[in-house]
This record gives sequence, C-alpha cells and structure tokens, in this order.
Amino acid sequence: MEAGMPLSLTKPGEKASVNRIGGGDGVKRRLETLGFTAGTEVRVLSRLADSLIVMVRDSRIALSGELARRVMVSVVA
Repeated sequence: MEAGMPLSLTKPGEKASVNRIGGGDGVKRRLETLGFTAGTEVRVLSRLADSLIVMVRDSRIALSGELARRVMVSVVA
C-alpha cells in the first residue's frame, strides 16, 4: 500500500482511505481504537485551526493536527 499524504492535508468534504498509521506504539494503538485502520474510509467534516473533525466508521472524531499528521491516507475520488 502506498504511503499517501497526511490526513492533516485533506480538505473538508474530501474522502480518503487510511494507508497506515505512523508514530509510536501508543499513538498507533490510540488511533486504531478510534477506528483508524488500514483500508478504512474517512471523511473530513470540518477544520478548526490545526484540528480536524472527521467521520470514521459512523462516528465523528475530533483529531489534533499532531495526530492527523500521523494518519497517512489516499484521497478517494
């Protein structure tokens, strides 16, 4: 699976597919618990400063910019 780009670079309204999660084991575990796993589709709902609100597996999740930069995605057409 390709590396893609960080989720933090996607725009509101865009859909993306998770390629991988970067960072240490704790960060990976936390994001996986929230539903960010390889192949999962996410949709960016809104952006506020450095934070994102995303839809993942029928749940709205607020992510800091730091965490969003750890999630590598490919934009889905």
